[in-house]
Amino acid sequence: MKKISFLLLAFFSAIASFAQSKSDSLLQAGNVFYKKHDYMKTAEIWTKAAEAADNKISKSTIYFYAASAYAGGKDSISSFKLLELGIGKYGFNDIPMLKADDDFDFMKGSAHWKKVIGSMKPAYSTNPRKAKIIDSDVKNFWAAFDKVAADTAYAESIYKKYYFDKGTTALLDYYVNKMGHNLYSFTRDHNGMKKFYTSIRPNTFKAATYKQDYINSYVAFKKLYPDAIFPDIYFVIGKLNSAGTSTGNGLILAADQSAKTSATDLSEIKSWQLHYLNPLKGLVHIVAHELIHYQQNSMASDTTLLREAIIEGMADFMGELISGKQTNDRLVEFAKGKEKTIWTDFAKEMYLDRKQNWIGNGDDDRPDHPADLGYWVGYRICKAYYSHAKNKKQAVYNMLHIQDYKKFLADSKFEAEVNAL
Repeated sequence: MKKISFLLLAFFSAIASFAQSKSDSLLQAGNVFYKKHDYMKTAEIWTKAAEAADNKISKSTIYFYAASAYAGGKDSISSFKLLELGIGKYGFNDIPMLKADDDFDFMKGSAHWKKVIGSMKPAYSTNPRKAKIIDSDVKNFWAAFDKVAADTAYAESIYKKYYFDKGTTALLDYYVNKMGHNLYSFTRDHNGMKKFYTSIRPNTFKAATYKQDYINSYVAFKKLYPDAIFPDIYFVIGKLNSAGTSTGNGLILAADQSAKTSATDLSEIKSWQLHYLNPLKGLVHIVAHELIHYQQNSMASDTTLLREAIIEGMADFMGELISGKQTNDRLVEFAKGKEKTIWTDFAKEMYLDRKQNWIGNGDDDRPDHPADLGYWVGYRICKAYYSHAKNKKQAVYNMLHIQDYKKFLADSKFEAEVNAL
């Protein structure tokens, strides 16, 4: 059950900061049995969690979890039943994730499996030029924003009715998995940043104008990796906690986090948030970064910091290859002359479950030690591996199919490079 465990970690981190629903509690209760490898009990509890969920994104995802647990217990009948429910009624469409989950291996040769896969509607194409750019959620947000300004007492209900309820499936996905499915929190944060949002408003409408740049990155990646798949790109308005994500519904980018100009009002912005605001053109490189994440379903799973750093660093490195720039130049500048020290500290923890010390640790950001240095380490490891490879296409394929992260590190020769500085 390699794949499902890391999806659960992501889900739990998304809900950790918010009051838990009955569905969330059941999901975590099932995880107790999952860790004990009691997959049948896990599946029973997660099925109840899916039934208790109050939106189709959560239902479709948790039914997938439960189906995977049943598969782990070798109950193909129950597994197929939940897969078909998640797909047919709630729109589960993450074909790459489903195919990559090794618990289903004993089911994959059957006619029933082929029927299930055939019933799914993928949110991607194998043709990079066919990807769509959708920004209707941005327009809906501003319509809601204006209504809130005129009637602040009903801000929550207005955002719900005119933004989230009218939104794309991608917006709901982002809301559930990146904003904790918490309307109160969303409204509170926006009420506290009215000056900021008013100042970036014109730029958020321009996100889709870079369509050709996004497609150029897609085309460039197709040349490097012929097996690539290309999702549609959605722009939404978030709450400054995630620049973007890749899911079965496509690439979902927060236009508000990449709309900064010299005239942007930053008076309401927290210090740690400042480092995560990008100019509009930065969306081109964030799209490229997320496109790489969309391809990473065939990589081995484990809980080590090394894996997490390589996952993120690879997206930065390959994103740079196809778009001309990576998303963490600040880290590259900081690391100059400090490579050995950073690597020594990282190496002490790289085979432990210590992601929180190196990735997504914005609260620990300091001038003398910026957050997210794990991105830089992973970027340099992948860059070293690629630079030593004679066959670049094969190198890209190998990276997207890593099964042994310790061996990959050794093959990259990165450690020797750092020690030679």
